[in-house]
Amino acid sequence: MMTSEQREQAFAMANQEMEYRVDLFNKLVHSCYEKCIDKRFKDGDLNVGETACVDRCSSKYWQSVGIVGQLLGANQAQQGPPATQ
Repeated sequence: MMTSEQREQAFAMANQEMEYRVDLFNKLVHSCYEKCIDKRFKDGDLNVGETACVDRCSSKYWQSVGIVGQLLGANQAQQGPPATQ
């Protein structure tokens, strides 16, 4: 059974994770939009080139996020757990 303090801590961690995921998604959208989308908005839908670009861009973005996460995780594992006071 979780104590009230443990529940609050778990909720805070989940909230922080959600904010992190939303921020990552917003950065992905901004980055791929700037790179791939024609700013003249000739059509209501993405054309084939834009669709392919967004697909490649988002794939590369998530791949790089995964690599950075692995590197940070490996770095934290080498440093050990944080010191408590």
